[in-house]
Amino acid sequence: MESGKESMASRERPIYIVGNWKMYHTIQTSLEFLNELIPKVREAVCRIYLAVPFTSIGPMAKDIEENDSNIVIGAQNMHNASEGAFTGEIAAKMLVEAGAEFVILGHSERRRLFHEDNAFINAKVKRALTDGLQPILCIGETSQEREDGMTNEVLKRQLTECLDDIPAEQLENVLLSYEPIWAIGTDKPATPEIAQESHHFCREFLAELGGKEVADKMSILYGGSVKVDNAKALLDQPDIDGLLIGGASLSAVTFNEIISKAAAESGLEDVKADSDTAVEL
Repeated sequence: MESGKESMASRERPIYIVGNWKMYHTIQTSLEFLNELIPKVREAVCRIYLAVPFTSIGPMAKDIEENDSNIVIGAQNMHNASEGAFTGEIAAKMLVEAGAEFVILGHSERRRLFHEDNAFINAKVKRALTDGLQPILCIGETSQEREDGMTNEVLKRQLTECLDDIPAEQLENVLLSYEPIWAIGTDKPATPEIAQESHHFCREFLAELGGKEVADKMSILYGGSVKVDNAKALLDQPDIDGLLIGGASLSAVTFNEIISKAAAESGLEDVKADSDTAVEL
C-alpha cells in the first residue's frame, strides 16, 4: 500500500492529545494537575483527553465543569456487561454517571496482563457505543510479530475481530490507537515513518470494513513512548491524527509542552476543533 501524503493544512480530521495515567495519581494530585493545566490549554485547538483512575473521574469532571474547561475526562477500562455479579469491575453507565466521556479499550497491558482477547474487546466496544462512551480502541504487534513480518496480519486480525458487527455509521465514533507493543514504555518508539506505514495500512483496511468516507473521517492515534521531542515528527505524518501518551502525561508541564509543541510546530493551528470536544454517540 502506498503511504500517501497530505498537508497538515488540508487535514480535516481533528487532532487528539490523550493522556493515559494508568495506576498513577490520587484524587488530590489529579486536581492539582488540573489546576496547573486548565489555564494553559484554554486556547488549544486540539482535543485534550485524560484517561484517569476511576476514583478521579467524578472529582475531575466536576472541576472541569466548574472551570468551563475544554479538557475531556475518560476511563482506562470497563466491562462489557450493563451490570451484574462481576466483583471489581465497572460498567459503562457507571462511568458516564461519574462524568467520563470516553474509555480506552484493548490496551496491550489489558491484553497481556489480564488476558483480554479480541472477542471480549469487541463486546466492550459495542457496549461503550451503546451506553454513550467514545471508545479508544488500541491495537498493535509484538516485537516478535514485527520481526516475523506479521505486523499487517496482526493489525488486520485485531481490526476485523475488535470491530466485528459494528455498523459503518458507528465506526467513525471510534478512535483507533496504534500502539506497537515493542515501543510501549521503552526508549525505542516507532520512527515516524514506521508509524505512518502502519497507520496508513489501518486506514486502508478500515475503508474495506466501512467504506472510504468513514475511514477518512476516523482519527488514528499513535501511542508508544511519546515524548516532547518526537511529538512533532509523529504528528507531521498524514495518517497520524493524535497521540496516546503514557508517562509523559503524568506531569502537567510535560503534557502541556507536548500540546503546545504539537500545535505550534505541526500546523495544528490550521485544524479547527469544535468547542464541544465530546462526540455525540
